[in-house]
Amino acid sequence: MERLAEGRTEDELKSGRQPPPIRLGPTQPRILGADDDPDTRALVASALRRGGYDVVEACNGMEAIDHIAPTVWTKRDGFKAIVSDVCMPDLTGLDLLAALRCSRVEIPVILMTAFGDEEVRAEARSLGATAVFDKPFNLDALQAAVQKAIPAA
Repeated sequence: MERLAEGRTEDELKSGRQPPPIRLGPTQPRILGADDDPDTRALVASALRRGGYDVVEACNGMEAIDHIAPTVWTKRDGFKAIVSDVCMPDLTGLDLLAALRCSRVEIPVILMTAFGDEEVRAEARSLGATAVFDKPFNLDALQAAVQKAIPAA
């Protein structure tokens, strides 16, 4: 039986029957990694990919918002967690977290900072950060925090 351009046979089109769904297998949870330092961003992304995550990288907070916004407004399956540096130009990790919470977006956010004073930690906690890591940090501990933050599928 010949398949038409839509991938359905002529009989399926006439009868209204739908073809069986295509199974692509389990998908990897998507993580957004934001850091203005390309070396740190690549290191974190690589570690998370080794942990089984699909990682999208952003070089600053504004680019992170650009990646997040379409998934929030269209209700598409979006990011399961965000790992972001605190100190970035234009929009800091704390600003990103605040913007998400003001928009009622409840994605777990894990922050990284080279300037981990108590004031930063307190603000991160008040905004609902899942965790704050001081640079340099153990990549295994970061993977564990991400795994803990993502609800079991």
